[in-house]
Amino acid sequence: MKTFLYPATALALTLSCSGANAAELRIGVLTTLSGAQAAPGVEMRDGIELAVKQLGGKVGGQPTALVVADDQFNPGIAKQVAERLVRKDKVQVLTGIIYSNVLLTAAPVVLEAGRIVLSSNAGPSAYAGEKCDPGFFNVSWQNDSVHEAAGKYATDKGYKRITTIAPNYPAGRDAIAGFKRMYKGDVVDEAYPKLGQLDFAVEIARQKDQKPDAVFFFLPGGMGANFIKQLRAANLDPSILLTTMTTSDQDLFAATGESMLGLVNAGSWSTDTDNAANKAFVAAFEQAYKRLPSFYAAHGYDAIMLLDAAVRENGGNVDDPASLRHALANAKFHSVRGDFMLGPNQFPLQDYHIRTVSRDASGRLYNRTGSRISSKHGDVYASACKMRK
Repeated sequence: MKTFLYPATALALTLSCSGANAAELRIGVLTTLSGAQAAPGVEMRDGIELAVKQLGGKVGGQPTALVVADDQFNPGIAKQVAERLVRKDKVQVLTGIIYSNVLLTAAPVVLEAGRIVLSSNAGPSAYAGEKCDPGFFNVSWQNDSVHEAAGKYATDKGYKRITTIAPNYPAGRDAIAGFKRMYKGDVVDEAYPKLGQLDFAVEIARQKDQKPDAVFFFLPGGMGANFIKQLRAANLDPSILLTTMTTSDQDLFAATGESMLGLVNAGSWSTDTDNAANKAFVAAFEQAYKRLPSFYAAHGYDAIMLLDAAVRENGGNVDDPASLRHALANAKFHSVRGDFMLGPNQFPLQDYHIRTVSRDASGRLYNRTGSRISSKHGDVYASACKMRK
C-alpha cells in the first residue's frame, strides 16, 4: 500500500497495483474530513475503504485506487479539488460527498467531463427531477425522502402542533419540505439557522414559546450534537424530539451521550437491520475500527458494492463511461439495507422504519429498529426527470 499527499489536503490511497492487462479503476472520494462537521466524512471514508479492502483492492475485479480528498466543508474548495481529481488524478467515479451545497458545486465539474458521480449521501432535489443526469447516481436517498417518513410517522401518531428546525441550505430546505409534505398537522414555527451554527439559544426560546407536541429537527454533524444537548438542558419535555437518521446515529452518540437516549427517528438502516450483508458489514467494521458504524459508513460501503457489481456487469471496462453508466443503472447487489433498487431518476427506492435510540446488551447506544413506515419509497421529483441516455 502506498500513501502520498497531494495539495489541498488530498490523500491518495492506492489499494492495489495495476495488473499488466487490467484497466485501473480510480475512485475520487471527496468528503469532509476537517472542522466541526467532519464526523460524517470520517465515517464515509472508513466505510468506503473497508469495502475496497474486503474486495481485495479490486472493485469489479479491476485494480483500484482511491484518491481521498478533504473538501473542508467549503463548496469553493470542493470545486477546485473536483477539477484536480478529474484532470490530474483521472478519476472515473466521484463519491463520498456529505453536504448538498458541496455536491452542487463539485458534481457539475465531474459530469461535464463525462465522468460519473455516485453520491453516497447528498441527494439534492436539483438532481432528482428536471436536472437529472445520466451520469449522476445516488445510493443513499433523495434529501426529502427520509424526512417524508418522519412526517408520515408524526401524522400516524396524531401530533397536532410541531415546530421544525433545519439549516438554511439545500438539504435543510429539502428536509423541511419533505417533512411537511407528509405531515398533516400544523407546523407552528420554522427556524432556519445558518449552516454550521452551534449556539441555538434563540431557536430554543422559540420552541418554548410555541409549546409544540413535538420538535422536528434536521441538523447534521456538530450542529445536531449541540442542539440536542442544549435542548435537553432547556427542559422542554414533555415535547417529543423527532428527527431522522441524519441527526441520530453513531457519528453523534459519542458527542451527545445520554442526551440522545430515547430519541425517535426515521431511517432506512441500522446496525440491527436483519440481513446477512448487514450483519457481515457491521461485524467487519467493528473489527476494523473498534466502533459501531453509522449510516454514513453504511452508505459509503453500499456505494462501493454497487460499483463493484456494475464494473463486473460491464466486463471491467472502466474507461467507457456510457457502458459503466448503463451497468450502474441496472446492477444488482446485496445492500446492507436489504431490499434496494434505483428508480427512474437513478435515486433509491427503499424501505423506511421508525428507530429509537436505545442501549444494546453491552450498554452502547444504538438505533433499535421498529415498525416500517413506508415501503419501496422513492421521491416526488422522479416524474419530472426525463433521462437523456
